[in-house]
Amino acid sequence: MSDLPITQRSVMTLFSDSKSPSSHRVRLMAKEKDIPLEIIEVDTSEGMPEDLLELNPYGTLPTLVDRDLVLYDPQVIVEYLDERFPHPPLLSVDPISKARSRQMLRQIEQEWYALIDTITQSDDEKEVKTARRDLQERLIQMIPVFEHQPYFMNEEYSLVDVSLAVLMWRLPYLGIELPKSAKAVKDYSDKVLAREVFAESLSDDELDMREVI
Repeated sequence: MSDLPITQRSVMTLFSDSKSPSSHRVRLMAKEKDIPLEIIEVDTSEGMPEDLLELNPYGTLPTLVDRDLVLYDPQVIVEYLDERFPHPPLLSVDPISKARSRQMLRQIEQEWYALIDTITQSDDEKEVKTARRDLQERLIQMIPVFEHQPYFMNEEYSLVDVSLAVLMWRLPYLGIELPKSAKAVKDYSDKVLAREVFAESLSDDELDMREVI
C-alpha cells in the first residue's frame, strides 16, 4: 500500500465491506472493466477508520476515492465508474433503456439489498423470516423478466446483472431456496456466476458464504 495520502494516489481507492452486496457490486464491476483499484477492507465491527471518516463524514461503505473526488453513494459510484471507464459499457447509451436500468438499480439497492441486510443483521427472528420470504417472492415475481432476454432486461450483460450477481451468490447463505418453477432464475444465476471475473471479485468472507465456487 502506498504511503501517499489517499487523495494523492494515482490508483483509485475503494473502502469496502467484505460482506456487503453494495461493496461487492463495485468490486465486481471493477473486475468486469479491468479497473485498477486499491481495495481497503474495513472491519465494521471495530468501527470506521479515521482516514475514512475524514473523507466521508457519514462513514458509509462503499466509499470510492479518485484523487480529490470522494463518492459514497453506491449508485453514483457505479455510474461514475461506467463513464470514467467506458469499455465495456455496462449501461446503455439509449436514454429509455438507460433510465429503466437506473430505476432497476435503485430498486435493487434500496429494496433488495435492504432485505439482505435485514436477514443478515436483524436479531428479530420474525423480521428475518419476513425479509427472507419477501426477497424470495420478489425473485419469483420477476420470472417473466428472467425468461424474456438472455440477461436481465437486456440482450447484453449490464450493470443490472452485476448488481443481481452479487445477490444470487448470497441466496444459499441467506437461506433462500427457489421453487422448481423458478428455473429461469436458477439458469440466470448459473450464467452470471460462471463469468470468470466473478470469482476474482469475492472477498474471503464472501468465499465462505459457499463451500465451492
